[in-house]
Amino acid sequence: MQVMTEPHSGIGFDETENQKMISQMVRDFGAREIMPRIMDWDERQEFPLDLFKKMGTLGLMGVLVPEEWGGAGFGYVEYVTVISEIARMDGSIGLSVAAHNSLCIGHLLQFANKEQKQKYLPKLATAEWIGAWGLTEPNTGSDAGNMRTVAVRDGDHYVLNGAKNFITHGKSGNVAVVIARTGEVGDSHGMTAFIIEKGTPGFSPGRKENKLGMRASETTELIFTDCRIHKSQVIGKEGEGFVQSLKVLDGGRISIAALSLGIAQGAFEAALHYSKERHQFNKPISSFQGISFKLADMATKIEAARLLTFRAADMKNRGQNVNKESAMAKLYASETAVEVANEAVQIFGGYGYTKDYPVEKFYRDAKLCTIGEGTSEIQKLVISRVILK
Repeated sequence: MQVMTEPHSGIGFDETENQKMISQMVRDFGAREIMPRIMDWDERQEFPLDLFKKMGTLGLMGVLVPEEWGGAGFGYVEYVTVISEIARMDGSIGLSVAAHNSLCIGHLLQFANKEQKQKYLPKLATAEWIGAWGLTEPNTGSDAGNMRTVAVRDGDHYVLNGAKNFITHGKSGNVAVVIARTGEVGDSHGMTAFIIEKGTPGFSPGRKENKLGMRASETTELIFTDCRIHKSQVIGKEGEGFVQSLKVLDGGRISIAALSLGIAQGAFEAALHYSKERHQFNKPISSFQGISFKLADMATKIEAARLLTFRAADMKNRGQNVNKESAMAKLYASETAVEVANEAVQIFGGYGYTKDYPVEKFYRDAKLCTIGEGTSEIQKLVISRVILK
């Protein structure tokens, strides 16, 4: 991605030159490489690995990684631009780019030591390797503190046993950052983060999920059976994994807000165009108040979501605490995406319920945004805890 490398340090109301150049590059790339195959990937539930390799050559798979480790060296404002522009075309591709950048790479960027960064970031930033991140388990979900995947110290190694689920790139990923319990159940300082490479004995993917939406983004289980991991693969110190994860999720929420923003924008643009082309009673349906008011509400909520999302991104760039702001952005943008996609289907009428038009896919994809990386209810919990202090 050969554009200006100075991260944007302040958020105003106009796009920066970086954002404009990135937006145009992603749109041009998407028109060639994404748009023609969206429904094929969706129907087949195919994770298009070759596409991600191509995106790696453009810097899209290492947006936040410094240039010294093969990345684009941008900040969160540019990163949000990338995710939202991709999601405007295909939410599932946007989701995978987000998970790779903000979760796997994001964890390494914030907490890995220099040797670990030098070993893994150049491969991940260029998409030579695809990254995964494992926190969620079948019986815990939002209650991550009670995870059952256990890592027991054995000399210079840890032995992992357990399972993770709903893991993006769980099968195709080359390396995963995995959180396992090394202390007592429920102890926030009793979990540790490990870097685990594909092919490590005892580490294998499990069942692939058959999903409502985001079907081109691979989601599987991770299974650990007497998996031996050397202590050099611990990120930070033993017992820091859960606290690290909470900080990683602050950035992850901004990713999902950007993903939601892109999906909402894509659904809105499709509905807007259709409303001008579709005629009833010898008039375009956009001329009817019932439709024009829907479009007005959709546009207003998208702009509000955009401001919340870019504000959180700007604060993240500045190194400020974004616990509340990222949760607000994720909550509002994700709920907006669902509402806008729903209204887009309504504007299309019966055609919106068919796969001949794009809004049915936006409708299916949007719902994940209110669930992944913390449900809407969890975001409200995070926000309320901050404002009630």
